[in-house]
Amino acid sequence: MTTTATATVMCTAAMAIPPSQFSHYTDTKPFNWNPTALNPHRHLLLSRFPNRRFSVDEIRSPARRRRRRGHGVVARAAGSERRVMDERVRRVVQVGLWVMEGVYVFWLFFLPFAPGDPVWAISSETISSLLGLSLNFFFILPAVNSVGFHLMEAQVLHPMSEGLFNFVVAWTLMFAPVLYTDWRRDRYTGSLDVLWGFQMFLTNTVLIPYMAIRLNEADPENSNSKPSKLGSLMFNGAPVVGLIGGAVSIVSILWAIYGRGDGDFGSVSERWEFLISYLGSERLAYAFIWDIVLYTVFQPWLIIDNLQNVRRSRVGIVKYLGFVPVLGLVAYLLCLDKEDEQ
Repeated sequence: MTTTATATVMCTAAMAIPPSQFSHYTDTKPFNWNPTALNPHRHLLLSRFPNRRFSVDEIRSPARRRRRRGHGVVARAAGSERRVMDERVRRVVQVGLWVMEGVYVFWLFFLPFAPGDPVWAISSETISSLLGLSLNFFFILPAVNSVGFHLMEAQVLHPMSEGLFNFVVAWTLMFAPVLYTDWRRDRYTGSLDVLWGFQMFLTNTVLIPYMAIRLNEADPENSNSKPSKLGSLMFNGAPVVGLIGGAVSIVSILWAIYGRGDGDFGSVSERWEFLISYLGSERLAYAFIWDIVLYTVFQPWLIIDNLQNVRRSRVGIVKYLGFVPVLGLVAYLLCLDKEDEQ
């Protein structure tokens, strides 16, 4: 197509546009694409220093730079305020845990106001019952006697007291791998082996202080990252510990309801009445109720804090099951990431 033909087509197209619409195209002011008008500061810099390359922040106008600096100051101030708030919450929680430790020890061990005898006035019957419960640990001795081995005879105790005792002990056992995989365990400068050993006998008497100490600020000079032999055993055998603890917990509940059916321990309702009376008369049973309540609080706390130790595909289910007593610990121990180095 020649130049003359092209001009003819363009003129014909223009004549086809009605005058009312044609004025719309002619009256509208074109958008100003002149960068000088949009940003005089940029034009000034480029005119004074034509051969220099400027950063984006330098080309921005002073007003825009002030606004960006203002936003940065506000963001830093907000972050600092959050850190201060987190620090205050941490201190309040830590003080609350130490207060709880004092109440737990004095109320359950020394003061005479709780049900049962304090430690300084403990009766021989309570000591005998405690020894019998310890001998029937995890129902091993009653099971051995039931299959014909009578090298040592298990004491015949009320199945409700045996079930409650072994339920709490099984739950305590499952806390061991959690302590050895806790990312805050370095705050505790003592031996985790000794700590867990005492926890098996004194439960929350030693766990509450650990929960308070783990909130301390990290000290680079005190590193306890190298696991002990017991710690390595608990880490590698965490699924076994979880299965044993979970199985004993289930057996404890069933034993409390149906155990020793050939004895004179009554029906389910009668056993429930014994449990209520037992909790209101024995200091050990009363302390177990405290332990169950505190374990219900500490279990999800520790699990949620250590979800990075769980296999990625199982994080979601462990997170939600962590709030279910006993079951949450079983899920955590079964789903630990074995490829993660301690």
